[in-house]
Amino acid sequence: MRNRSKKTSMVLLFLTLFVFLSLAASKAGGPPSAKPAYLYKTTFVRAAPGKLLELIALYKSRMAVINESGDEQPLWWRHTQGDQWDLMLLTPMGSYAEYYSKGRSARRDKAAGPSQEEFVRKLNACASWREDIFVFGPPIETVKKAFEGTAYYHIEIFVSLPGKQEELFKEREMENVYAVETGRPYNMIFVRDQGAAWDLFTLGCYRDLRHWAGTGDLSREQREAAARKAGFGSPDEIGPYMRTLIDMHRDTMGVAIK
Repeated sequence: MRNRSKKTSMVLLFLTLFVFLSLAASKAGGPPSAKPAYLYKTTFVRAAPGKLLELIALYKSRMAVINESGDEQPLWWRHTQGDQWDLMLLTPMGSYAEYYSKGRSARRDKAAGPSQEEFVRKLNACASWREDIFVFGPPIETVKKAFEGTAYYHIEIFVSLPGKQEELFKEREMENVYAVETGRPYNMIFVRDQGAAWDLFTLGCYRDLRHWAGTGDLSREQREAAARKAGFGSPDEIGPYMRTLIDMHRDTMGVAIK
């Protein structure tokens, strides 16, 4: 009971911090971020050797069963470089109580198509590694809109140093303000509730590789002003400051699955 109370207190603390920083970001010139109140299950999967296309086909076939059950389809993409996994799936849940309610569970059991047990059996045959983390992030409408018309994705996953979770989250929000001020998209932030060891991750959605790499035709003075507006001393301080807050950091880039 004590551990559960502690976990609940941490989540509430993150929610309060999100509200405060959203208002601060708005005043600083960046768009306000949404409270991390919507629950998602994030799944990373590495295909067994030679099984990537089979793995993708298996998940594609599973989408019809998910539709039949009335659940939201996962938003997913394929790794091109970075971490060890091949696929990322972001499954909308809303809340634990909502997702695992008797009504929704019953609809899943009645959905036409292969059973969950059959799906897992096939998944085990074509996946060599999986990792799940449950996170709170922006509302599903915000996430869906970010995925619209995009085909290139960049995820940064972090384990903070002890006691630095809140400061790391604030740093991610500061970087978002800097990004918007320099003409880049606003990255969505997802905060860990349970599962894998990661404390949070940010996910950016882009039209293509050029959109991700582009910084606009900005002068040094403009970038300096944007950094100060976000709360940094200069653009050169952004990366080094972030690294004072983290124990581990992984970057992965990838593309939409057609």
